[in-house]
Amino acid sequence: MSIYNRFILPSLVNIACGSPQIRSQRQWLLPQAYGRVLEVGFGTGLNLPWYNSSQVELLWALEPSEGMRRKSGDILETSPMDCRWLDLEAEQIPLDDNSIDTIVLTYTLCSIHDWKSALQQMRRVLKPGGQLLFSEHGKAPDQSVHRWQNRINPIWNKLAGGCHLNRAIPQLLKESGFSIKEMDSSYLPAAPKMLAFNYRGWAKAN
Repeated sequence: MSIYNRFILPSLVNIACGSPQIRSQRQWLLPQAYGRVLEVGFGTGLNLPWYNSSQVELLWALEPSEGMRRKSGDILETSPMDCRWLDLEAEQIPLDDNSIDTIVLTYTLCSIHDWKSALQQMRRVLKPGGQLLFSEHGKAPDQSVHRWQNRINPIWNKLAGGCHLNRAIPQLLKESGFSIKEMDSSYLPAAPKMLAFNYRGWAKAN
């Protein structure tokens, strides 16, 4: 792993994903998590303050980046919840079938290389009747903005740790066997439109 990915990128991602606009999305989403929770792409733990600890039995924090885990410090040890690291890719979730009540995806699906395999793994571990909570940026509905997303994406992908600006998040979920039960989408304020189109909601496995 390069010095950039180990030391610089985690700080940049932490700043970008800790903005007030994104924090408000987390604040709305995370209190809905319950039971045995799998957070895919835990990063530096920006979601952790927003969980309702009285509703969470166990939190699995899946984060493959050693740089992200190091930057998070001892955040898991200070949480009132039972939290445990999984230092693997989302395509390799080492949990039993039907063992998770809530899966959390926040600003993660954009950067998973094999998103289809990862979502299949999430579907496998999610209990019947369980929920997948998501807040993700992605493909904008305006053609002019989407064209710019496509133009810039190859460069952005290299600079932002594999992040894609132009993924159609609802389509990826549906193609992987999830049914979206509630979703809103809009441009987040105070950010370039190419980066700011946001999908937020929850889904169940078909």
